[in-house]
Amino acid sequence: MASRPIRIPGPDHPITVTRSDAHVVVRAAGRVIAETRRALELREASYPPVFYIPRADADMTLLVRTEHASYCPYKGEAAYFSIRGGAENAVWSYEAPYAAVAEIGDHLAFYPDRVEAIEVNR
Repeated sequence: MASRPIRIPGPDHPITVTRSDAHVVVRAAGRVIAETRRALELREASYPPVFYIPRADADMTLLVRTEHASYCPYKGEAAYFSIRGGAENAVWSYEAPYAAVAEIGDHLAFYPDRVEAIEVNR
């Protein structure tokens, strides 16, 4: 099996991870799935910003790990979770992220179109 490319963020593909003081609430399947004031905000190239929420601030009993996976040459291998009674593969997590984005390890990100709401109050 060929090894996967690993790329370092730079001027051609910038990635920044900053701690956010926003109150972030994720709702799905009629419930609060995650709520935190400790989110990380990842900005990558021209993509919309993504909030990564500590797993400790999510109700992991409402999430079911799936077999789905994806790969980003800048961040690494992503694992996925479905929401019980909600959308499939709605949540992703880089469990062993590359060094350039190591902070996002042990955090979850949510697809905005697969949850009811991601509320951000700054």
